This record gives sequence, structure tokens and C-alpha cells, in this order.
Amino acid sequence: MTVTGKNVFITGSTRGIGKSIAIAFAKAGANVVINGRKEISAEFLTELTDLGVKAIGVVGDIASFQSAGEMIKEAEEKLGAIDILVNNAGITNDKLLLRMSEDDFNSVLQVNLTGTFNMTQQLVKLMMKRRSGAIINLSSVVGLIGNIGQANYAASKAGVIGFTKSVAREVAARGITVNAIAPGFIETEMTEVLSDKIKEQMNASIPMKRFGSTEDVANVALFLAQNPYITGQVINVDGGLVMNA
Repeated sequence: MTVTGKNVFITGSTRGIGKSIAIAFAKAGANVVINGRKEISAEFLTELTDLGVKAIGVVGDIASFQSAGEMIKEAEEKLGAIDILVNNAGITNDKLLLRMSEDDFNSVLQVNLTGTFNMTQQLVKLMMKRRSGAIINLSSVVGLIGNIGQANYAASKAGVIGFTKSVAREVAARGITVNAIAPGFIETEMTEVLSDKIKEQMNASIPMKRFGSTEDVANVALFLAQNPYITGQVINVDGGLVMNA
């Protein structure tokens, strides 16, 4: 299945992995909806439209069920039916469990897991009526193997995997695919601030001995959107990290 002329909504797509996913889909001919909690860069939208596709920005917080619904409505009014949803938006708030407050835990789950529910539940209703669609959820290898200081993040990303597999079973008969991507250590603005010593320690745990790129993740998202017979899967983009765990 080609994505040319399809409409894709990518949450948290103003930077990092989400931005690379948006560029990959635009290069493949898909119209894109860029989302963030703050104003969307006009320069980025122009960069996308210069690729010969339509691009719009919608501002809102996926952690709010109402806001998620309003963004979906706005996107479909401006661009048309959303064919592909990429639930990419997420946050971290790393602390050891003994120092983690209730709010530290709940706030991460509210964005990463509940936010995925908020977008998927409301958009999948429309996809089911149209009997087609693709949903791609961003999880993490941390959701598979855990990580010290990330009990909240790991719980949210493990939840995304369970959510993905359950929804995939529910909607498969309507021609909708639901898959997850579990990135490992990826070169982003977050990892750029790490010290060389920490990066060396991380690289030592990766069989391929290097971080991945945001484009590595974006290419898998595009692949999943183009394959109508792959559903309920979790694809690790991690250089073999989980294999080594």
C-alpha cells in the first residue's frame, strides 16, 4: 500500500523522532498533520510543503481527551480523513522509585499511555467506519527490559505495547493495522547532552556499538504504514540491545 496522497497525523512531531517521521512520510507523498503543545514552526511546515504535499499544524495536549478530539476534528476539517495515526508524543521524568512522587508517576503515564488511548480511541471510530487505517505507537525498549530510574516511563511504554496488541485484535477485521515501534538509544536532543563517558557506557551495551538515528525509526514507521498485512507487532529499533538483555 502506498502512502501517496494519504493523510497522516503525527503527535509530538515538532522535533526529534516525530519530526523525522513527518519528513519521511512527506517525502513518500503523504500529507502530514504536525502536532505540538505550542505554536508550530511555519518554517517546518514550509519545509514539508516544499516536498509537494499538504502540511498543517494543530496545537493541543494529547493528555486531554477533549483536546485530542478537538485536534482530530480540526485536522479532518482542514485536510480530510486521517488515514494514518502515529502516536509519538511522550515525556520522561526520571527518578529512582524511592524518590518518585505520585505526580511524577502519573504525569508520565497520562501523556505516554493515556495520551495514546485518547488519540486512538477517538480516531479509530472514524477509521472503522471507513474500514481502513494504520496506527503506529511509539513504545521503547525500556518498556521491554526496564531501566533504573525509569519505573514510570517503563510502565507507560510497556502499557503501550499491551494496548497495541489488544487494539490490533479488536480492529483487524475492519482492515486497520496497529503496531508498535520500540526504539533503543537514538541520537536526539535528549542524548546530545549526555557526557562522553555515559555515551561510551551505553554504546558498550549495544551489539552494534552505536546509537541509532531518528531516520532509522522513521523508516520503520513508514514501512508499517505501507504493509496492510502486518499488525499486532512490536519492532525494536535498537541495534540489538534487547537481544543482548
